Amino acid sequence: MTASDKDRVGAIAQANAVPVSSMVSENPEAQVIEEAKKGNAEAFETLYHAHKRRIYSLCLRMTGNTAEAEDLTQEAFLQLFRKIGSFRGEAAFSTWLHRLAVNLVLMRFRKKGLVTSSLDETVGGGEENSHSREIGMQDAVLTATVDRVVLEKAMQELPPGYRMMFYLHDVEGYEHREIAGMMGCSVGNCKSQLHKARMRLRELLRNRAPAMQEPG
Repeated sequence: MTASDKDRVGAIAQANAVPVSSMVSENPEAQVIEEAKKGNAEAFETLYHAHKRRIYSLCLRMTGNTAEAEDLTQEAFLQLFRKIGSFRGEAAFSTWLHRLAVNLVLMRFRKKGLVTSSLDETVGGGEENSHSREIGMQDAVLTATVDRVVLEKAMQELPPGYRMMFYLHDVEGYEHREIAGMMGCSVGNCKSQLHKARMRLRELLRNRAPAMQEPG
């Protein structure tokens, strides 16, 4: 994204600034979206403030880099400004915007070759069947008692492809067929990569365990 693009997004978000809470209370989001489609800067500013934190958090978790997350967040809202006319309300607006941001991150990582490098394994039927029970379920060890900060730090140490797979499935709740479509791999490959991501994450958490213990 160029400096002029970023300036444009910032200008749109700040134009005709009004308290977000007052506009939302008077207008359901559907009405705000319709106004934004008409080019209403005030409506766009409302959507920007309502969703920017979640989009930034998503980008930061997927990239593990604050500067890149900020840049991708700006790019997501620039894309929103350009594409909001294509939003038809078939899904929740937050879901539509979320997917837009996820696709931007994936495109950025594909250009760097960071996703395909860890998703190039062809999964055989035997392996998929042997893990189908475990990898089709939530991992209680990873989602129960692990400190959230520790888990977040361990996630950032995963290879990019594994990190995205774990984040999209276990954190965001996407189904395997949805992730497979977004990442360009088979469902079987998706399940196998998630299993490997969980195993790697377990290992990372075990290595952190001694540092987490209180001194005797």
